[in-house]
Amino acid sequence: MFADLLRRFSGDRRGNVAVIFGLSLIPAIFLTGMALDFSSAIQRRSRLAAAADAAALAAVTPAMMTQSSTAANTAATNIFDAEASATGGATNTTPTVTITSSNGGLTRTATVSFNASSVNNFPGILGQSTWPISGSSTATATAAPNINFYLLLDNSPSMDLPATSAGITAMINATENAPSTGANANGCAFACHESDPAADDLGNPGGEDNYTLAKNLGVVTRIENMATATQALMSTATTMEQSNNVTYEMAIYTFNSTGTTTVQNLTSNLTTAANSASTIDVLEVCYNNYLTCSNNNNDTDTNFDSAMSQINGVMPNPGTGASSSTPQEVLFLVTDGVEDKVDSTCSQPLDGTRCQQPFDTTYCTTIKNRGILIAVLYTEYLPLPASGTGSNTWYNTWIAPFQSQIGPNMQSCASPGLYFAVTTDGDITAAMQTLFQQAVATARLSH
Repeated sequence: MFADLLRRFSGDRRGNVAVIFGLSLIPAIFLTGMALDFSSAIQRRSRLAAAADAAALAAVTPAMMTQSSTAANTAATNIFDAEASATGGATNTTPTVTITSSNGGLTRTATVSFNASSVNNFPGILGQSTWPISGSSTATATAAPNINFYLLLDNSPSMDLPATSAGITAMINATENAPSTGANANGCAFACHESDPAADDLGNPGGEDNYTLAKNLGVVTRIENMATATQALMSTATTMEQSNNVTYEMAIYTFNSTGTTTVQNLTSNLTTAANSASTIDVLEVCYNNYLTCSNNNNDTDTNFDSAMSQINGVMPNPGTGASSSTPQEVLFLVTDGVEDKVDSTCSQPLDGTRCQQPFDTTYCTTIKNRGILIAVLYTEYLPLPASGTGSNTWYNTWIAPFQSQIGPNMQSCASPGLYFAVTTDGDITAAMQTLFQQAVATARLSH
C-alpha cells in the first residue's frame, strides 16, 4: 500500500511549476537586490565624480590662481564636501586633494580623488552592508604672468619719415626744386627737425625745416604714428591686465645719438604712461651734420650700443611673474634698425670714423641670456631710388649695400615669435598691439 502511494506521488507532475518557481525565486531575489544596489552605487559614484570635477576646477579658476595652494586646497575640499553631503547613501566621502605647482608658480594642477562607500539596501542578500566606490579628477591651468614692459623707442632723425607712400611723395614733390647745393637737393622724403634750417639752404617756404613743412602739408610721420601707437598700447594693456587679473607696468624710453632718454619711469599707472607717450618726438638737430650748432657729429645720431647698454642696466633680473612683486621683464624695441655712430670698428666700410651698419645685436644676446624677452617692431628703413627725384647719394653709398640685411638682423635680436615688421603704409598701432599680445602669450608659455 505504502509503496503504491509513493509511486503515485513521484509520478504526479501537477505541482512541478510551483516547485521550480520556489527554487528559482532565491537567485532572482539575489540578482534583483544586487542590481538595485549596484545601480544606486553607480549613481552615487557619478555624483561624487561630478563633485570631484567641480572641486578640481575650483582650485584653478583665474581668481583662485592668484591665491595660495593652501587656499586652493581649501576651496576644492569645500566644493566637494558640499556636493557629497547632498548625495544620500554615500559614506566616507572625505576627498584627497593634491595641489602641485610648476612653471615658476604660474601653472597649477589640482587632483581630487575619493574612496567612498555606497550603502546597500539589501545587505543580507549581498552579504555586505556597503559597496566601495572611487574616482578621481584632475584640472590644470596656467595663469597669465605679471610683466614689466620697457619700451625702447628709436627717435633718431631717420624715424621722421612719412608714414605713407602718399606722404613720401608729397615731401619729395614739395622739396624737389630746392637749391642743388642744399640738403633737399633732388627732393627729400625725410622730415628732419632742425633748429637752424637756414644753414642747410633747404629752400622751403619761409625758411622752415622739413619737420615744419611736413606738418604744414598734413604729412604724418612715423615718429608721430609711434607716439600715437604707444598711447593706444596703454589702453590695450589696461584691458588685458584686467582680463588676466594681473599687473602690467610700463617704462618708456627714447634713444638716439646719446643713448636713452626717459619719457616715463616704470609705473603701473597706464593712464600716466599714455599721457607721457604723447610727448614722444623726433630728435631735433641744429642742421645737417650738426647735432648742436657747435657739435659737428657728422649725423651719427643712432647709437644702439649705448641705448642697449643703458636699458640693460635699468632692467632687473626677471622673476617668475607669479606675483606683482616678482614680475617677468620684457624689452619692447621699436626702430628702423640702422646704427649710425662714431666707432673705429664696424661691420661695414667706415666713413672716416662714422660707422653705419645694421643694428649690432650683441646686447640682444646679453639681455636674452638674462631671461628677459625682447619684442622687436621693425619699421622698415626706406629704400631710396638710385637716381632721379628722391634719390640720395648718401643712402646709395652707405645704406643700400646692406639694406637687405636690416630686417633679418632685427629678427635675430627678437625672442622667438616676437618679431613684427611694418613697411611703408603699414599700421604701426595694429602692429604694436599684435606684438604686445604675442609678448604676453609668449611670457605665459616660456617660464
